[in-house]
This record gives sequence, C-alpha cells and structure tokens, in this order.
Amino acid sequence: MTEQSSFSEHSGSTLIGIGIDFGTSNSAAAVFDGNEIVMVGIEEDDPIMPSASYIDRDFVTSTGQEAIDTYIARNQGRKVEMSVEVLGEARTSTGQMDMGSQLPTEADTSLVYGQAFNDGSLPGRLFRGTKRLLGSVDTNRVMVFERPFRLVALITPILLRIREAIESTVTTLSFGEDQAIKACIGHPVNFEGRDENHNKVAIERLGEAYQHAGFTSQHFYPEPTAAALSYMHANPQANKEVILTVDFGGGTLDLCILKRNHTLFDVVAIHGIALGGDHIDQCMFRHILFPLLGKGERWHREVEGKEIDTLFPFDAYEDLLINWTVSYMLNQNEYTTPVLDKVRQGGDDAEQFERLYELITQNYSYQVFQAIKDCKAELSANETALLDIPEIDVSVEIRRAEFEGMITDLLVRFEKSVDDTLAKARMDPEDIDLVLRTGGSSLIPAVREKLEARFPGKVVEHDPFTSVAAGLAIADYYNYCNSGD
Repeated sequence: MTEQSSFSEHSGSTLIGIGIDFGTSNSAAAVFDGNEIVMVGIEEDDPIMPSASYIDRDFVTSTGQEAIDTYIARNQGRKVEMSVEVLGEARTSTGQMDMGSQLPTEADTSLVYGQAFNDGSLPGRLFRGTKRLLGSVDTNRVMVFERPFRLVALITPILLRIREAIESTVTTLSFGEDQAIKACIGHPVNFEGRDENHNKVAIERLGEAYQHAGFTSQHFYPEPTAAALSYMHANPQANKEVILTVDFGGGTLDLCILKRNHTLFDVVAIHGIALGGDHIDQCMFRHILFPLLGKGERWHREVEGKEIDTLFPFDAYEDLLINWTVSYMLNQNEYTTPVLDKVRQGGDDAEQFERLYELITQNYSYQVFQAIKDCKAELSANETALLDIPEIDVSVEIRRAEFEGMITDLLVRFEKSVDDTLAKARMDPEDIDLVLRTGGSSLIPAVREKLEARFPGKVVEHDPFTSVAAGLAIADYYNYCNSGD
C-alpha cells in the first residue's frame, strides 16, 4: 500500500465489511459493522474450518471436517488395487498433491520422472492444501476418476460453504442476505510457483472460484497487513508506532511492516516465502518415524545365487511416506515385497518393518500426520509431549529441545525472512516498536524465542487463527481493498 489509510472515516457504501481467509490448512470468515467484529461459524459453531474437499466416485462433494472424516472412514484398512498409468513429469511436495500428475507436488527436491499408479478401489479423493497449487502455471486440471477437474472447481465448494455461512450470519445480524455477495479476500504475499506470473495466475483462479461461489463483488488484500489491521482495531489507544507482523501459518510465512500514527497508517514493506507448518510436520516425520520404520537397517538376501548384504532401500519410500495424500501408492509389490521379506527374516529390526507394512497396507498416513500435529501443538505448551500413534504401535516421548533441533534449518530460514523484511523497509530491529505473532506456527516456542531475542520486550501474540479474517473484514468496511492488490 503506497497511500496513507485511516480508520477515522467510513467511506464505503455498504453497511458491513466481510473478510474471508481461505487458508492452506484452515479457513475463517468475519463480519465487521464499524464497531464489532463477529466471527462466522463455518464449521457449525466453530469459526475455523479445515480447507478440505472430498469427491467420491459418484462425484458427490463434501467439505471441511466432514470431508476429512469421510476420507478416513472409507480408507482405513481397505484393500488397495493398483494399476499403471504412464505420464510425464512430477515433483515431490510437503504433504500435498500435484493435481496434474497425481504425484507429490513441488518442494525442495529435484524433478521425478516415471509412472503414476491408479488405485482402482479408491472410494474418493481428499484435497487439502489446494491453495498452494493456485500459482502453478503448469497445473490447471486434476483427473478425478477419469474426469478432469479444474483447480477452480476444487476450491469452489469450500467457498460456497463459507458464503452460505456468511449469509446466515449477516441475516441473523439483520443486515440482509444481499450483503453476503461481496467480500475482501486475503492472499499470501507470494503464492507458490516458479514462474514470475504465478501471483497473477493465482489471483485470477481464486477470483474465478469466488465468483462461482456467489461473491459477485470481490477485492484482494495481503494477509499480514490484514492481521495488523485487526490488532490496531483492538488497540486504538496507541499513538505513533512501527509494527512488524509475522504471520506464520500452515503453508506460508508472511511479514509486513507498517507505520501507525493514531488512526493513520502506511505499509512500508511486505515479504513472504513458502515456509509453514507442513514443512515442520515433515521434519518431525523424518527425524522421529523414519528410524522406527526401518531407515538405516540392513537387508540380507540371495540374488542370482549370491549372498548380498546392503542397506535397506528406504530412500525409495521416503517421498511417498511424507506425502500422506499419495502414500497409498506404496501398495505395490515393488515396495511391499522387500518389506515383507524383512519381516519374515525376523531379527531385532523385524518390528520396525512390521510397523512400516501396517502403515502402508492399512492407509494410516493421515492419522500419522494428525498425531504429529497434535504432538507439535502439545510441545508449544509443555516441555515434553507424547507422540502416540496406536495404529502403528508407536508411543515416543519427545522433548521440546529435540524438536527444536529437528527444525534448526527451518528456523534459520525464518530468521532470514525477518532480516529480509527489515532490509526491504531499510530498518534495523531497533526501529520496530511492536512485533505481532499470528498464525498457527507462530505458537511454536522456538519461533517466539527467536523474535524475542531480536526484538526484546516487543513481541505479542495476536489471535493466531482469526486475526487475518477479522482484519480483512475491517479492510472491506473501510474500502482499503482494491482488486488485484
């Protein structure tokens, strides 16, 4: 934002402001009437809804927690029936799907070439983290049971459910259903994607999906700036101050520096990278679970009359294990046969491979990642936490110090992003008066400590899961949003 904005006057033509935070992991919406912010109950009475959609073989779609519950109920313990399909290139991801190739999507690994395998007994497809694909110029359509779905079509049912919840809320507040057709829509500073046009492509796709969901009037606004607005609204007594907002969510890390003078403010710098809770979850999986699943163990076998003793080829399993949406692809003889061979050989490591076999054949990957998330959350409040995964007979106590050691490289990237944001603003840490922590990953104690070390006495937590939606509603009310911002 290059021009000065103010809370002091309402220049809009509408009675209320509506903000929607469609997130990588979760979504939220809020309504603002100039005085009070009301969070919309999207997931029944809960303002936080998982950004998930599930499509079954009859092409019936469910969303939110219902989508996740249906996926788990229909997949746990089922028999997988794999068939081969030849395709082009694919990339690995941080727990999400490359919808074009049906292999894991892009992350910090090199390109992978080969075959994709269709699961003939798959009862339905669960899609989470679709927001991360919006900036991919090469990914436009998704094959769902031999029918091509555009990315826009995967997002629209989620947004339609949000609009219906908003409609119910504004009607209850006596503002009328017609108010629910417009909204200020949040977006990360940078969507994921390699092409320089990825932000433009993502905004266009997002806008089309909102249009299909019934939002005929829509504007866009940066998510970290929105989080700052909600704080300023909640704390109107402040005078001049420079605020750094750190929005650390499930898929991205977004930062914003703005100068505030009573009701006036200027955005000085914004910055964002692809770093979020998904990456942290994968680090935990690699460090804690890989050794419990057989990584580093040796494999003794006879090949063409010769005795061979090598490391078990665990690296062939790794990318599929840490991408829960496609781990069913491990249900192929080339993967299960070596594991069963290790189990039959017995020995001290047989239990590890029995565990790996159960995880693969019983489709427990989603439950494993949910347990990891729960453990991570518990470590934010306690010095130790139990990673309890009864499905694969894992119960491990994790110390916070161990966890912080696992994510050292990610914390380095986090600190560099803070430095880069200060550099963009041409400021030093001493120039910052207040640091806002928001987003689920900002609750990690190591993140708080890194910020406290750099900005002693200046760091405050601000509504980790609802600040962006609330700020977007404020931005809509005061007409701060402009299409394409």
